[in-house]
Formats: sequence, C-alpha cells, structure tokens
Amino acid sequence: MSIHLASDWAATGVVKAAMSDIKPGTFIGTASLPQTDGSQRAIEVVVFPEAMRGLGEGHYPWNLKPTSMMTNANIANSVDGVDGRTVTLSYKGGEKKVTIPADAPIVTFAAATAADVKPGAHVFVPAMRQADGTINAGRVVVGKDGVVPPM
Repeated sequence: MSIHLASDWAATGVVKAAMSDIKPGTFIGTASLPQTDGSQRAIEVVVFPEAMRGLGEGHYPWNLKPTSMMTNANIANSVDGVDGRTVTLSYKGGEKKVTIPADAPIVTFAAATAADVKPGAHVFVPAMRQADGTINAGRVVVGKDGVVPPM
C-alpha cells in the first residue's frame, strides 16, 4: 500500500508498558470488543503520556477487528479480577467498563525519529483516504525494542 507522507511528517515510537501502569487517573486508549453484558474486553491498551491526555477522547467504532470499538478515556477506578483487571473509563458523555485480560498488549508512546521508520520496521499509520483515492498521513507510529504496534 502506498501512503503519501506530509512534508512535515513525524515519527512516534511505541514501547512496552505494564498492567501496573494502568491505574486510576491514567488516560488510556483501548481497542476492545463488546461483551453481552454491555462491557468491553480489551484487545490492546495504550497508556498515553500526560501531554497527550484527552487525545481522541470518547467511545467509537474502530477497525482493528469486526465490531471492535475504541475508548480513549480517564480511568475512574480499577479492580483486579479472575479474568483480568476491570477498569471504569470515564469520558465526556459517558463511561464504559473494560476488562483487560493478562494477554492484552499494553504499550505507551516514546521518542522516535524518521530514521526508526525503515524497511522491516513494524508500523501503524493513521491516515485519511482523499477524494482522489490517495492515502495521506502526517505521522508514523513505529515499534521500538521489538514491540509491534498493536493498534
């Protein structure tokens, strides 16, 4: 797939984080699958640095898997359980309960440069298809230290 990068495009790194980084007051993003009880089950979690608090806040469809959703929100509370950690995510206009299983990848952002984006690197590229069919992006998220961006 060909993606046109803006002249001022930037690279952002993705590195491993831990379940211990997921605690009340933290702003996270999680792709998840809806459960029959109305809750969500996380597929992956991004722990946002404080400078990115509020980015993409809300609960909306995501294309990681069929029926998946994205919730970017503040953790209101957290409870460890048999199936993993269950967090209540609070965002403008609502809240969602999300269970984070032990096998869900947990990552955070880190510094990266254009030099990190090279053949063989694992990347996630948030992009927009234009009216003429081209795909444009201003950022490339690249895995570092062996991490594959789970987005």
